[in-house]
Amino acid sequence: MKLMGSLSIIGWSLFLLSSWKSPITGQYEMAGRFDPSKDLLLAQFDCKTDVDDLHTAAAFKSLLSQTQYSDIKYHAVAGTYGEQEGLYVPPNSLFELAFGSNWTDAHANFDRAVIKVKNLASQTLDKGGNIWIAEAGQSDFSAALVKKILQENPKLDAKNRIHIVQHSEWNEEVTNKENLAYVKKTCRYHKIADGNAVGNGTPGFRTESFTDWEEKISDKQLLTIWQHAVELGNRYNGKENRYNNEAITKGGLDFSDLSETCWILGLENISDTKEFFNTFLTIK
Repeated sequence: MKLMGSLSIIGWSLFLLSSWKSPITGQYEMAGRFDPSKDLLLAQFDCKTDVDDLHTAAAFKSLLSQTQYSDIKYHAVAGTYGEQEGLYVPPNSLFELAFGSNWTDAHANFDRAVIKVKNLASQTLDKGGNIWIAEAGQSDFSAALVKKILQENPKLDAKNRIHIVQHSEWNEEVTNKENLAYVKKTCRYHKIADGNAVGNGTPGFRTESFTDWEEKISDKQLLTIWQHAVELGNRYNGKENRYNNEAITKGGLDFSDLSETCWILGLENISDTKEFFNTFLTIK
């Protein structure tokens, strides 16, 4: 018997339960590879020039609004782009709506952003937690961040304490070569299968045909976030020589970068956009 395409009912139930705070002990169980009791999840978005990061931000907020993930410590960073050409997609109004003050604007001031995120990461590392970076973009910001962390704490075992998860070969291609080589050598670098495709071992969260998404979202706050993400995406998609995301042009969704967060949290067996919405956004 299948539930939403790829997970058995028993397997899915155990999977979700393994990520919850135990009502008996009050202790957090592991959420996939992530330890909610002490780890920090950094969601980094390049926002240049594809608008898919806007959809990913909405999906990220949707996932972390679930009861079993709502206590995860996270911080979002916008503007973590590399060497690609093209105009920036300003996500500020969406990030404020979704994350409140829990985000940093690296586009506005790169150096200040590095210091701010370094301080947050160091607090986690000093308490024995690990850093998990969902790299929805290039790794230039991550390289600068890790260098700052190690300047302050040169004895840190970054190879086991700082994890970078990347799903896109294109993101690697437009990262500065020295920066990419640095993070691969210094950190635990996880290259996972592309989140644009279905059936490759990670979720496929890009679809042209999933156009009735508004009808699927039962939470009014999350619906507002998704509506704003889609509106912003339509406003900037393909405009002024920005990348034209055809799935979004056709009324679909693209939050393919969320495959990285799903992998970190052990949710890589989610199949596609429909299954994600049915699992996390629709009242059963």
